[in-house]
Amino acid sequence: MAMPAAELEALIRAALPDAEVVIEDLVGDGDHYLARVTSAAFAGKSRVQQHKLVYEALGGRMGGELHALQVVTAVPN
Repeated sequence: MAMPAAELEALIRAALPDAEVVIEDLVGDGDHYLARVTSAAFAGKSRVQQHKLVYEALGGRMGGELHALQVVTAVPN
């Protein structure tokens, strides 16, 4: 079952309202995405903690509606 990119983006923005989110469908199937997320909420957090915030925003959809998500996080300049 695929998840639309817009829904993925909306879930991340709901959890991280200040985030700049760019979603890329890696293979064109709506099931393998790259999410580039920039948020001040990541300041002072390890890369693992940053990625955990993004995955938590998905509310358990990984492995179900969403098969694969590559996450790239950053703190705004």
